Amino acid sequence: MSTDPGAADVRAERPRAASPAGVFGPAHRALTLGVLLSVGMVAFESLGVATVLPGVAAELGGLDAYGWGLSALMLANIVGTVVAGRAADRRGPATPAALGMLAFAAGCAVAGAAGNWPLFLLGRFGQGLGVGAVMAMAYTLIGLAYPERLRARMYALLSSAWTLPSLVGPAVAGTAADHASWRAVFALMPPITAVAAVLTLPALRALRPAPAGAAASPDLPWWRRPLVSAVLLTAGTGVLLQALLLENLAALVPLALAGLVVAVPALRWATPEGTLTARPGLGAGVAVRALLCGVYFGSEAFLPLGLRELRGVGATAAGLGLSAGAVTWVVGSALQARRDDAGGGRVTATVGGFAVLLAGVALVAVTVLTDLLPPWAALLGWAVGGLGMGVAFNASTTATLQGVPAERQGEASAALQLAQTFATALVAGLGGAALALGRHHGGSARPALLGVFVLTGLLAVAGMPLARRLVRP
Repeated sequence: MSTDPGAADVRAERPRAASPAGVFGPAHRALTLGVLLSVGMVAFESLGVATVLPGVAAELGGLDAYGWGLSALMLANIVGTVVAGRAADRRGPATPAALGMLAFAAGCAVAGAAGNWPLFLLGRFGQGLGVGAVMAMAYTLIGLAYPERLRARMYALLSSAWTLPSLVGPAVAGTAADHASWRAVFALMPPITAVAAVLTLPALRALRPAPAGAAASPDLPWWRRPLVSAVLLTAGTGVLLQALLLENLAALVPLALAGLVVAVPALRWATPEGTLTARPGLGAGVAVRALLCGVYFGSEAFLPLGLRELRGVGATAAGLGLSAGAVTWVVGSALQARRDDAGGGRVTATVGGFAVLLAGVALVAVTVLTDLLPPWAALLGWAVGGLGMGVAFNASTTATLQGVPAERQGEASAALQLAQTFATALVAGLGGAALALGRHHGGSARPALLGVFVLTGLLAVAGMPLARRLVRP
């Protein structure tokens, strides 16, 4: 994915690298607090909705298309990520962040008021546009506004921004679903978003684009420009996932092939050159992010459903599993930040993180799919998985972005976020298609969930050797 013609060199008015101040020092305090609040807002929504989604689908008649409850958000996330990342490189991060927060709040309002599954999915799509912009800006700002010695600590703090939401979000959402209505989860979000905007946007406006002067890339054909390629990727993937929900093979096969024909070239155009071949450096970093998030979020998407459908666990208790993974993700990220400060190897940490994440997925699968272990063992399993994810996510992100120049930080951060959302949407969509297939033939959710955990386990295995390509030889 090349830099747009005429892209501006966006540089923060940052302190000297030798300054002793940390991320909460006077030069960075406002921006740090604003970024953490924005990410916390997204985390609260993500964990809360994941907890109540099985009940939402049951009430609105969406169990046959359950995977779309997550895929709709993630596919829209692709568009929001790409557009926001490029806009930040050209004009600064304030405008894309503001529009992203507005889209997120509007999407929450629509989803919370929805009376049917299609309208709920429309709201999720709006949320996805906003989430993509907010998260892309969070990583872009770290590359622009903080010296390299503070970046690993900021990545750890981004993970810690999930701590309170991970503890409160699932519990609040589960309690609301069990005793009131899932709609309360969405009603909470617009006011929180407004507060986040008030605290964040003034700090973002201080990051002003410098005069244009970065080397421009050659003009691209219209179909390879960032927005168009992101839309094509979203549309092609959506067609593929919808095709997999069909019972009629005569319709399923041509639609699935059409989706692939559109999505595969668009994925190549929408990501940095060398991503699909995992070229050492940025390309491999984007591929590693995709595998990590396919494993973690793909498994997490079906954990509450599996505990509810197969182990008879309520929404509140199922949400505790998500909390366990989110909290240990923070712990793993903090441990990796300390190791990074001491000069620890980022590649080795990523490989080890994949291995620990795989162990967590295996324990969750055994707990959900069999009666060999009590249901609470799934919480332990996901705590193990979250620890590995925190280590690998922090190490791989720092290794990937350390060599990216300032004028491409928005593009690179957007590519990482795109990989995360695309992989999550794809795994969730495939799992949802497997569930729909089982329901069409009168089966249980067990075979579909087995397929999900096998797939995510294989992705973790594939990520271990690939992580060794994070650093150019």
